[in-house]
Amino acid sequence: MSARIPFSPRKEKRTSVFCRDTGLPFVDLRWPAGILIVATFLLVAFNADAQSGAARSSVYAILWKWTPLLFQGFCLNLLMSALAMAFGTILGALLGLAQISLLPPVRTGSWALTQVLRNSPWLVTIFYIMYLVPFEVRIGGTVIPLPDWIKATFGFTLPVMANVSEIVRGAIRSIPATQWEAARSLAFTRRQTLWMIIIPQCLKRMLPPWMNLYSILTMGTVLANIVGVSESLTIVRDVLASERRTDLLMPMYAYILVWFFLYIYPISVATVRLERKWSVKG
Repeated sequence: MSARIPFSPRKEKRTSVFCRDTGLPFVDLRWPAGILIVATFLLVAFNADAQSGAARSSVYAILWKWTPLLFQGFCLNLLMSALAMAFGTILGALLGLAQISLLPPVRTGSWALTQVLRNSPWLVTIFYIMYLVPFEVRIGGTVIPLPDWIKATFGFTLPVMANVSEIVRGAIRSIPATQWEAARSLAFTRRQTLWMIIIPQCLKRMLPPWMNLYSILTMGTVLANIVGVSESLTIVRDVLASERRTDLLMPMYAYILVWFFLYIYPISVATVRLERKWSVKG
C-alpha cells in the first residue's frame, strides 16, 4: 500500500498572507506609508502657499524654480551611493572570504575589522575620513585633487564593506556542511568547492540583503551634508537661506523626502519579492 501524502503540493503557496514567525496576518504597510509621505508634502505645500499671501511668490513656483539645482544634489547622493556600494561590495566580498579562511590570523583579523567598521556610527567614520584624508594627493609631479564628495564616498564605503563582509560570511555558513563533504569526496579542492559549488548557491541568498543595504546606504548619504558636501540637503539649506522664507522649510524637506521615497520604494518592493521567491525553508 502506498503511503499517504499529508498535503498536496499544489495547495502550498509561497506568498502566504500570514507571517511565518508570529502566525499573525501579514500587512504590507509600504503603500500606505508612501501615500502618507506624498499627502504630507501636498498638505504642507498647500498650507505654506495659503499663508504666503498674494504679495509673495507661490511655494509651488519656488519649488519648481529650484528643482534643477535640487536634482543635481540628489544625483550626487545617488552617485555617492552607487560608488560606495560598488567598491564596498568588492572589498567586502574579499573581507568576507577572509573570515572563513583556514589561517587563524587572517580569520581573526578580518573578523575584528568587520566588527569594528560594522558597529561604528557612519557619521563618526565619515568625520575621520574627511579629516584624515588629504584634500589632494601628489604622485610624482601630478597633483590629484580629492573633493569632499569623494572622501565622503570613501567614508561610506567602509561600513558598506563591513556589512557586505557579514552578508558573504553568513551566506557561505548557511550552506549545509554536507555540500563541502560531498565536494571533498569528489576530490574537489577547497578553492574549487568554494567557487564552483558554494558561492553560486550563495548568490541568491546574498542579493536581497545586499539590495536592502543599498537602500539604507542611499538614505544615509544625506549625512554628507554635515561635512560640507553639496548634496540634496545641503542645497535645501542654501535655498532656504537664499529665499529667507520660514514657510518654505517644511515643503522643501518634504519635497526631497518624496524624491528619496520614489527612488527607494521600487528597490524595497523588489527586495521583498526576491526574499519570498528565494527563501530557504527548513
